[in-house]
Amino acid sequence: MADSPTTLEGPTLAVDIGATSIKFCPVDVDGRLLAEVTRIDTPYPCLPDVLVGVIADVVNASGCARAGVGFPGDMLEGRIIEPGNLSRAGGISTPIDPTIHELWVGCDIERLLQSRCRVPVRVVNDATLAAHGYATGEGRELVITLGTAFGISLMVDGTWQKIRDVGAATFHDLGTYDEVFGEPARARDMDEWRRRLVVALTEFVAEFSADSVHVGGGNARHLSAEDLVDVGCPVHFNDNEGTLRGAVRLFVD
Repeated sequence: MADSPTTLEGPTLAVDIGATSIKFCPVDVDGRLLAEVTRIDTPYPCLPDVLVGVIADVVNASGCARAGVGFPGDMLEGRIIEPGNLSRAGGISTPIDPTIHELWVGCDIERLLQSRCRVPVRVVNDATLAAHGYATGEGRELVITLGTAFGISLMVDGTWQKIRDVGAATFHDLGTYDEVFGEPARARDMDEWRRRLVVALTEFVAEFSADSVHVGGGNARHLSAEDLVDVGCPVHFNDNEGTLRGAVRLFVD
């Protein structure tokens, strides 16, 4: 049985794994950040054992009572389905390495982390972690994260719903969502990135019958409410630490 927020004791370490960096911060039972966010570079080549070792060391040294982790790829029940950009041998500017990719597919990262951590650990997709941090609990809330890559998640009346992961899917024959809406594409042509994003969000609002959209991640700052006024429902912007606030929700009912 899951705990309630009032019965949890001690801080939760929030961990947000990105293709460029990994963020850590302890949060309280209400998801409030208790310290400055710490960032370290994501190690490359990013093999499962390497990444697990880096995160386990931080978790064990943190003094926190538990750790909630966001992983930048499609996963279910702690197991990786699609590792996204972590399959790239030298980071986002390098091609996917088939050998590294195969090491990640099917990897039970939650079990591996738990075997090396002294406290309870739960791992979800990073956009799902953001959804727990952003959602208000009212209606069908679509959560979009914009950073090195592209993330999507759905909450219905405060409960997470499994939907298709689109990072490696193709957007209008222009490339994958990660490629079209990730940081390299934004840096290359901001106006084109914005125009295509409006199209993508409008399609997602229709596909998932969204009542509202939450936009977060480091690149949300490059958008305004005016840019997204025509996507079909209200759009809310969230700060870059919102993902971390969702970590404690992985341990409560």
